Amino acid sequence: MESLSDVFEHTLQDIYYAEQALTKALPKAQKAASHPELKDALASHLNETKSHVTTLEKVFATLGQDASGEKCPAIDGLIEETQGVIEDASDEALDAALIGCCQAIEHYEISRYGSLREWAKVLGNTEAHDLLGTILDQEKAANNKLTHLAVSAVNQTAGA
Repeated sequence: MESLSDVFEHTLQDIYYAEQALTKALPKAQKAASHPELKDALASHLNETKSHVTTLEKVFATLGQDASGEKCPAIDGLIEETQGVIEDASDEALDAALIGCCQAIEHYEISRYGSLREWAKVLGNTEAHDLLGTILDQEKAANNKLTHLAVSAVNQTAGA
């Protein structure tokens, strides 16, 4: 990578891979969750994640490219950690641990989308900037929803 444009394209491929991987991982987390609101939150975010894939394809189109992913060891590690929690935790502790894992994923996505959005602005790609900003807002909202769910219900149940 020798230019900001190269960094932008590489990171775009990275997050595209990540979103596709999450469309496969989120149903497993949803199935493992027991708290109804957590199940609903994961189902809702799965639908958003699928829309993120489509939106990212539009971002690639602004570059005149077909969408393509590049293996992302960071998301693979976060998904692997989540799978380990599903295998090792149980009952209310599982729900609390799942929220923690999901928030780690959200924080990763927030950092990627924040960078991508600002790079698109610097590169003069207004359409990509707007599309990435929409996804960024959705990721922040998903994180806030998980925080609220943890604080208002799941953590207290797990700690009892």
